[in-house]
Amino acid sequence: MHLGLIGYGSMGRALVAHFGADLNHITVLLRAGTPPPDTPHPALTFVSSCDALLGAKPDLVAEVAGHAAVAAHAEVILSHGTDLIVASLGAFADPAVHIRALAAARGSGAALILPSGAIGGLDLLRVLAASGDVDVTYEGIKPPAAWKGTDADTRVNLDALTAPRVFFTGTGRAAALQFPKNANVVAALALAGAGFDTMQVDLIADPAARTNTHSYRVRSAVCDFRMKIDNAASAGNARTSHTTVLSIAQEIVAHAAHLKPPHPQARKASHD
Repeated sequence: MHLGLIGYGSMGRALVAHFGADLNHITVLLRAGTPPPDTPHPALTFVSSCDALLGAKPDLVAEVAGHAAVAAHAEVILSHGTDLIVASLGAFADPAVHIRALAAARGSGAALILPSGAIGGLDLLRVLAASGDVDVTYEGIKPPAAWKGTDADTRVNLDALTAPRVFFTGTGRAAALQFPKNANVVAALALAGAGFDTMQVDLIADPAARTNTHSYRVRSAVCDFRMKIDNAASAGNARTSHTTVLSIAQEIVAHAAHLKPPHPQARKASHD
């Protein structure tokens, strides 16, 4: 399979390392002006424009570059008819970006794939949301280092913390927009049915935390459930859980399976 990849930061490199030689061709879109990194991986080709990426004719594109990359490229890729995995789900907290991406996918028939990332239970949340109103509350706990370089730095002295500190309480939309590198789990819940403006979010820095912990509760007339997940951070990026990389990898594997021609016996059986 030929994979297109937007971004080659810690998540992009982790994906390439995860697959090793299993992917025989990977075209990577870098931000304009970014020099291609030295890499021993023979499958990698680097381009600097979305036109060049699409011109390479990838079977699937995966975005792992952040909100700005989704806003800049999702509509173009989907309009082209190319399936797209979006890792930076928080970009869809901007209604204009979300609406354009959905319209492009519908217009071309391309698949807009939203991985579960670092969270679980989204299938049950979708079922409940489709059946009626749901009330969703979420709590995200990460070590102070995972919040460095974000708006948390302006709200609390992360280096001086000696106990857990709630530094943000608000809606899912506010969390996703104000913490674009840390709140993609919030967006996954919102898009699964919690709603950006109706779910409530607490973000916490905890100096004793050794994992990224995601806890949420769903209440509905049909079902009431809680979910708590403790995730190891991705190598080289304390903000991102390693399960996010695995989730995107699984979506790529699933897409590749659809590209394979059916087994001859299966083809024969389909004609019986």
